[in-house]
Amino acid sequence: MPPEIDYNKCTACSQCREICSEDVFFEFEKIEENGLIKPKVTYPEACFHCYLCVEGCPSGAIKIRIPLIMHVPYK
Repeated sequence: MPPEIDYNKCTACSQCREICSEDVFFEFEKIEENGLIKPKVTYPEACFHCYLCVEGCPSGAIKIRIPLIMHVPYK
């Protein structure tokens, strides 16, 4: 699953955009209420679930669910 941004928590720091090596967060989405320009998930298919954006987000606004087919069963 691609990263999901909770725009209520996002502070528009662009850390996710800086840290993502695959440029998943390429464009920006302008939020009209307060004038902040927040990142947008532009290329969700490029995400390979490394969790760097989740760990790098200071406000905890990003979450990623790993697809079931990527779970490796082990004992």
